[in-house]
Amino acid sequence: MNGRERFEQDLTTLMSRLTLDVEKEVENKLNMLKEWLINLQKQNVVKINHSVMELVCAKYLILKGYEVQLEYQLSDLLTCDLYSIKGYGNLIVEIETGFIPPEYALCPLTYTSARLASKIIRYNSFAGKFALGMPPHYILPFPRALAKPPRKRTPEEIKSIKKLCDEYYQNPPVTEEEIQNARIQEIYIIDVDQAKVQEIDPETYMKRALHRGMLSDYSDS
Repeated sequence: MNGRERFEQDLTTLMSRLTLDVEKEVENKLNMLKEWLINLQKQNVVKINHSVMELVCAKYLILKGYEVQLEYQLSDLLTCDLYSIKGYGNLIVEIETGFIPPEYALCPLTYTSARLASKIIRYNSFAGKFALGMPPHYILPFPRALAKPPRKRTPEEIKSIKKLCDEYYQNPPVTEEEIQNARIQEIYIIDVDQAKVQEIDPETYMKRALHRGMLSDYSDS
């Protein structure tokens, strides 16, 4: 079995879990998203560990009344994982699997913190609401200041986040104004094994992770 066949087989197996308890309309929407991912995989755009999380999250959002698109192009430079619309508002969700490129093998925590900060900041320009999705076994080490309401961020925190982002992401660089205004509203813990999603607010998430000693000083920006 080649990679393409395995990709389709895995999505088909996941779909059998996702559609056990849903109405036909929801099943049809999920099948359309599945076919879109298969098409993208043929172009080597997506990978299976990321795609299965997108589908599980998509079901959760569809059941909440959202119209969902996957791998949605926001601009020439930016594509989001899930773009969802309900009424007059939109929600963008970015999935994080914890992958670290080989070139950052010696600074994985710092790099991940910068990547997450950059995502929260950049996607806010396009999102009425923004969320990060993650598997249960992974801890998101984004700067703690971004979990707070924008009005509670200090100038020192903003400068620290900008310095962190500029070290890894300068095309284009984020501005202090963008950092000041950026907001992450929710975190979705995506359990692919159970095909379920748990929703938690960022401040609560960070407090739990810090209380359990699962975050280091890299998140204290």
